[in-house]
Amino acid sequence: MYFVAENLRENFDTVKIDLSFSCEKGTMTSIVGPSGSGKSTVLRLISGLNKACPEQKIVLDDQDISKLPPAKRGIGMVFQSHTLFDHLKIEDNVAYGLVSNGVKKREAREKARDFLKYFGLEGFEKRYPATLSGGEAQRVALARTLIMNPKLVLFDEPLSALDAPLRKKLAALIRDLQKTLGFTGIMVTHDIREAKSISDKIIMMKKGRILWQGNPEAFDEGMLE
Repeated sequence: MYFVAENLRENFDTVKIDLSFSCEKGTMTSIVGPSGSGKSTVLRLISGLNKACPEQKIVLDDQDISKLPPAKRGIGMVFQSHTLFDHLKIEDNVAYGLVSNGVKKREAREKARDFLKYFGLEGFEKRYPATLSGGEAQRVALARTLIMNPKLVLFDEPLSALDAPLRKKLAALIRDLQKTLGFTGIMVTHDIREAKSISDKIIMMKKGRILWQGNPEAFDEGMLE
């Protein structure tokens, strides 16, 4: 199995998280469930943003990354807020990670310009984030993450702030990119239709635990009640 997470645990006053799951390479998994079930915390434990318990084990592409700092795990994250750098042009936002990893700025910008075409953002290179719509900004955030070719991409409700038609359009874009680029993804979402349309596997969480996991076609929305 390409990704395995064992003994993901976190204790809060309202919920105790305790679960394990795995994902195959080149697939998209959606984690669904009611608010407060611990979905976003699971992503933070995987990424290393939350401190892990001693029993936790995370294996990605045959490497145990449990003790590695977030920047060394080979994981990209896309959040609900696009978190772009307002003072940088779009091409420099997308190229930022490459430059930080030692790629020359000119080469990084060229790659960023080429990469933006995947997202329908050709011609946006010299613009600034303040001039973008919410959907455009989120596409730039996706480009900035995926250009780094992470082994695993975590999506923490990246579309929840968008209106329904745009949300559906970007969900389809993410799915198309996932198939084209072949990345492995885990997405947290409240939208069951979105999860079914974008995923190879759905995990249903409630009160910090997995109630069900399997193919989207077999998911019964009645389980959410």
